[in-house]
Amino acid sequence: MPIQYEVGDIVKLKKQHPCGSHEWEVLRVGADFRLKCMGCGHQIMIARKLVEKNTKEIRKSS
Repeated sequence: MPIQYEVGDIVKLKKQHPCGSHEWEVLRVGADFRLKCMGCGHQIMIARKLVEKNTKEIRKSS
């Protein structure tokens, strides 16, 4: 069963951002994801396949 990602979820990835944070907020979901670093606020676009492969944990938005 594939993981269901939603806008607003906090995703913990395997590798950390250079600022030291492992956590990213999901801003856009689709074939590509837009993620915002919870440490420094930097935003990136990344392929869904890479996000699914590198996800360790998801905190659902309430």
